[in-house]
Amino acid sequence: MGTSKPQGSFIRRVLARKAYWGSLELHIFHNASAVAGTLSPDEPVILNRPHAAVRAARFFSEKFPGKSLYAVKANPSPDLIQVLWESGITHFDVASIAEVRLVRGLLPDAELCFMHPVKTASAIREAYRQHGVKTFSLDSHEELAKIVAATTAEDGTPAADLRLCVRLRVSSEYSELSLASKFGVDLADAAPLLQATRQAADWLGICFHVGSQAMTPFAYVQALERVRAAIVDAAVTIDIVDVGGGFPSAYPGMEPPPLEDYFDVIHRAAESLPVSYSSELWCEPGRALCAEYNSLIVKVEKRRGDELYINDGAYGALFDAAHIGWRFPVKCLAEGRGEPTGEFAFYGPTCDDGDYMKGPFLLPDDIAAGDYIEIGMLGAYGAAMRTAFNGFGHGEVVTATDEPMVSLYTGQRRDRRASDNVVSLR
Repeated sequence: MGTSKPQGSFIRRVLARKAYWGSLELHIFHNASAVAGTLSPDEPVILNRPHAAVRAARFFSEKFPGKSLYAVKANPSPDLIQVLWESGITHFDVASIAEVRLVRGLLPDAELCFMHPVKTASAIREAYRQHGVKTFSLDSHEELAKIVAATTAEDGTPAADLRLCVRLRVSSEYSELSLASKFGVDLADAAPLLQATRQAADWLGICFHVGSQAMTPFAYVQALERVRAAIVDAAVTIDIVDVGGGFPSAYPGMEPPPLEDYFDVIHRAAESLPVSYSSELWCEPGRALCAEYNSLIVKVEKRRGDELYINDGAYGALFDAAHIGWRFPVKCLAEGRGEPTGEFAFYGPTCDDGDYMKGPFLLPDDIAAGDYIEIGMLGAYGAAMRTAFNGFGHGEVVTATDEPMVSLYTGQRRDRRASDNVVSLR
């Protein structure tokens, strides 16, 4: 999976490609301090770290005991998608027809899987007929009928090559963000839907999502027990067991177990399923593949006590910090400041009171207007959610060659758990 390519030469090829900002395409910086010192930017600056995405992609492609699908919604950057593809990620979880078009335009040979359980008939039709998408998810008989109708030929012949994954509702109790209420068929109703889908599918799968940022591998054990029950109830042959996303990254106050523990636990639980001999194991990492890819430089425009007014916020790359209280790692880039012992909240640049991030973000007590701050781990749902509300949301994109603030892939992690008791991983 790409391990034969020297990483240094690969990164040089990535950095040599045309960047987003023409005049900055040759601007490659060692770190955020170099960016702030050289550019003195008045707008936020996104730092891309292609080498971090390479490392994450190779980790999943080499160590997960099955296929890894990148969840494009986490960060649809074309440069990132290309980096992941060249580093061993060949399957992509696309959740809209726009994402289908994007990835197919970039990667003609990629395997696209339309994993949104509720789609328009026109999106299904275009994905199947124009872009070669065969894999779709669903969680209702209505969606199954829609997929069958949209992929049926004009002469009335049903498609014979569909790979259909029934999404099962599972618990999100071990995750920081729940995904348990919107999608998924209840276990009590799963058997008839699996049986009906089996009649229409060349490959039949079961998929689920334990929620975003699952903090223990036990979340997948619990979900796979529901998969077992659904298979037994339906008495059907399953070709794909897709454990979805939820693989975590590290943030202040959220330090997960090593990802190898997740892979080991999932492998053991999947091997105990009655269809382990005949099914493929899939996963859909989003955050875990791209969180370390981006960081953000913001400028302090004003200080009011323990509140800092910065030039990005709730309507920009810091949506999660504002709306769900996500704490990102931060670092003051100004020289001569004290130790990071002060707890601060942020206000973003718009006129809305809701443009507020309570943190707390740990920074030097003597931080002042004009200082720059690097905010790390924003590759997932950061740049992807920026808007132009109130005239903000613009800024430069450059490349940094240093390490992310936090990484699960550098080998500097907690020791592996000694116990094989999966409950002890909670």
